[in-house]
Amino acid sequence: MTDFFQLLFSGVATGSIYALAALGFTLLWQASGTINFAQGEFVMLPAFTMLAFSAFGLPLPIAFIVTCVVGVVVLGWGFKRGIADPLLRHGLMPIVVATIGLSIAMRNGVRAGYSAEAHPFPSLFGEALFNIGGVTITAADVGTLVLALALVLGTQALLAKTVTGRAMQAVAQNTESATVLGINVPRMVFYTFAVNALLACAAALLVTPTYLAKFDMGEGLGNKAFFAAIIGGFNNSRGALLGGIIVGVAENLAAAYVSPAYKDAVALVLFMAVILFKPEGLMGKKEMRKV
Repeated sequence: MTDFFQLLFSGVATGSIYALAALGFTLLWQASGTINFAQGEFVMLPAFTMLAFSAFGLPLPIAFIVTCVVGVVVLGWGFKRGIADPLLRHGLMPIVVATIGLSIAMRNGVRAGYSAEAHPFPSLFGEALFNIGGVTITAADVGTLVLALALVLGTQALLAKTVTGRAMQAVAQNTESATVLGINVPRMVFYTFAVNALLACAAALLVTPTYLAKFDMGEGLGNKAFFAAIIGGFNNSRGALLGGIIVGVAENLAAAYVSPAYKDAVALVLFMAVILFKPEGLMGKKEMRKV
């Protein structure tokens, strides 16, 4: 039973990592009608940016703040102006194809321009260990889980409880109607991409100590995050947390009680089951969206 609880908590901690990246998928869909298949690379790039600033002697918290500024400019404003604005008016498929190409370009660019090696990354929470009833818990696992929960709930509150958040969702649902209502559409879309960039930087800070800074770290993370977002509900930010935890726990249990060879297949199986029997996700809702 102790081993089971150890696997369970470890899976929840891993799932919170998936949830952080999945949150970007749900945010962009809820507030701009966009699917970004470079979301994993949006986490990878800030990780290397923080490493670069740290190499110049900046403490990790300062490097994180500077990375957030760079992320809003490059991954927020730059992504909006360079890819989203020209392509969104043509429907969803062009931006899906473009972001898949962008993810490949970002991976290869970091590998060629920085390094193909894995680099260690300091943990924000230290290396402390706690033993509770025979279950070993790390400070990093606890900190990641708590912060992930706070980010998910904060994003949900932004979208559901604030005028700006409701305006962002209105723009995604129907741009013409939002314009008639006096909503500044370009500004709301920019806010969406800026918040997504900040979430990606926060995810990089929490994820990279576990994943290490690798040029391809975003590929696996992006796939698991997409599956988690679909399982939880693509139009519900809290669903990202639920989906991430389900994937993380299921992977751990399958690796321990079935075979490690099936670990990476679990998320795909769960994804297919949800798509077939509850396509809106476990916490999602059916919607009609003007494309």
